[in-house]
Amino acid sequence: MSGVWVFKNGVVRLVENPTTESMDGRRKVLVHKPSNEVITSYSVLERKLYALGWERYYDDPDLYQFHKQTSIDLISLPKDFNKFKSVHMYDIVVKNRNMFEVRDNM
Repeated sequence: MSGVWVFKNGVVRLVENPTTESMDGRRKVLVHKPSNEVITSYSVLERKLYALGWERYYDDPDLYQFHKQTSIDLISLPKDFNKFKSVHMYDIVVKNRNMFEVRDNM
């Protein structure tokens, strides 16, 4: 069984072949909360992460990766920003509490 689990109105269901980034049809965006800036490229994201103590990690040429020397966390992103999906955004949010959030793109 593969697909995406969706929680909506208190009900969890499995969507076998999701056709959009979000189940409500709206694409998600990553927002840097202190500046209210939407992350539109890896260069913008990299500047924000560097300011938070993250460093580029060059172990895998197929991924864009960041790590912090003060933790075991690793952020792994697809090399192509067009493949940057909400799962990657939420990984950044979880590892940088109160600094980023995921919003629906209006």
